[in-house]
Amino acid sequence: MGLLDRFKSVLTGGKCDVKSRFELLREAISGTMSQTYRARDRQNDRIVALKILDPQKLADLEARLRGLNRPKEGEIAMSLVHPNIVKTYEHGLTTKGEQYLVMEFIEGPGLNSLIIGRNDEVLNGIRVELIKQIAQSIAAVHQAGYIHRDICPRNLMIDPNGGVLKLIDFGLTVPATPEFMQPGNRTGTPNYMAPELVKRQKTDQRLDVFAFGVTAYELCTYELPWERGSTGQAAMGHAQRPATEIVKYRPQINKRLAAAIHSCLKREPEKRCPSMEHFLKLVQKVDSEDEG
Repeated sequence: MGLLDRFKSVLTGGKCDVKSRFELLREAISGTMSQTYRARDRQNDRIVALKILDPQKLADLEARLRGLNRPKEGEIAMSLVHPNIVKTYEHGLTTKGEQYLVMEFIEGPGLNSLIIGRNDEVLNGIRVELIKQIAQSIAAVHQAGYIHRDICPRNLMIDPNGGVLKLIDFGLTVPATPEFMQPGNRTGTPNYMAPELVKRQKTDQRLDVFAFGVTAYELCTYELPWERGSTGQAAMGHAQRPATEIVKYRPQINKRLAAAIHSCLKREPEKRCPSMEHFLKLVQKVDSEDEG
């Protein structure tokens, strides 16, 4: 940081003046609780993703976790260093009092767009590798002591430079400690919510295993294991019914891969695949030629 930048930092109380520091290169993409811009950081001339959290939506989330002292999203993101997790360079407060994160910019595409577009041209031959990379990213989050709570294709990006998949968005992430796993906090994306979360029961890291299972199923078939919906009522429906057998949509899928995915979709947590490490062991011998 140069002398002028240090002087500005003193004047703003250490807070970030977004308009002064960043050149916004693309209109914001609106997320559940934030807006994210493609921007040029004038301090180092680096192209970054600049994420600015909505104070009111953040306050609504914090109200659900009142008294639990949840770490800030930026703190969580900065602590997660893994090839399959988006890099976060910095976090803090803007001069308007908003929380912000500066992250590596990934051009995309998002996994959700490839699924919606049924893009066989891109996905054929790499599905198994992508599934393994998703599992590795979630395993890293769990090993760091967190529950992501919003695993879904929208939060998975494919870096075109090398085709590496990266997990993004830790806005709903909480520590995997007893106080954060008590019944009541039903947050996430309805189609991917684990039954225990839908029913407001006690949770643990296995709710991410379930959401991963739905994501892997959808990546293989372009379909969900249950009827698609966008509300909590739709989630309640899939919490009460077993998953449609994946072979209905992809008859030639490798049996070992199919069984591993279904093991993540068990409605009862105690019957579900216990961890992402366990899932990776189940598919260790499955490769791209076994996609079906």
